[in-house]
Amino acid sequence: MATAQLLDRDRIVDASLRMFYRDGIQATDVSQIIDEAGVSNTSFYRSFQSKDDLVTAYLRKRHDIWFSWFTTEVERRLAAVGAGLEVIADVLESWFEDPAFRGCAFINAVAEGGNSDSERYSIARGHKQQLKDFIQKLAVRMNLQEPELVASAGVMVVDGAIVRAQLTGNSGEARNARLLFECLNHS
Repeated sequence: MATAQLLDRDRIVDASLRMFYRDGIQATDVSQIIDEAGVSNTSFYRSFQSKDDLVTAYLRKRHDIWFSWFTTEVERRLAAVGAGLEVIADVLESWFEDPAFRGCAFINAVAEGGNSDSERYSIARGHKQQLKDFIQKLAVRMNLQEPELVASAGVMVVDGAIVRAQLTGNSGEARNARLLFECLNHS
């Protein structure tokens, strides 16, 4: 790909990061993204064959950005003496307090539709599996019993807290998650 085409592609993906997350995938038309990105229709279709291709790029980029932020913040907070899995809830709370918070992009993408063998489902499953693997590594590092079970429960706590915070608009939902993570610390 030529440099100009790569720049257009990046602008399109960046626009999709804002618009798909804020407004939803179904509610956001390709023409809106083209306008937001400041590119031509030709540039869009040179970079993406369809909206589904853009959704795939959006979810992959969202995963990279969110997961890097999340793991960095969790690890930073785990450096404190006596810190345990409950720091995950503290990181979530900081996310929930962001005025741009609209829930989990992956849960939202799956909830908006598509079939279960679609690329968006595959990316969402991969995102949640990577989250589980990360929590499991933390559980192993902390010498918790049954780290795989702790990780499975941890993902449920994370997803539940995200959905509750999205539904209620209350960042304090993370405090409930903190209590559950404190229980997992003693497994």
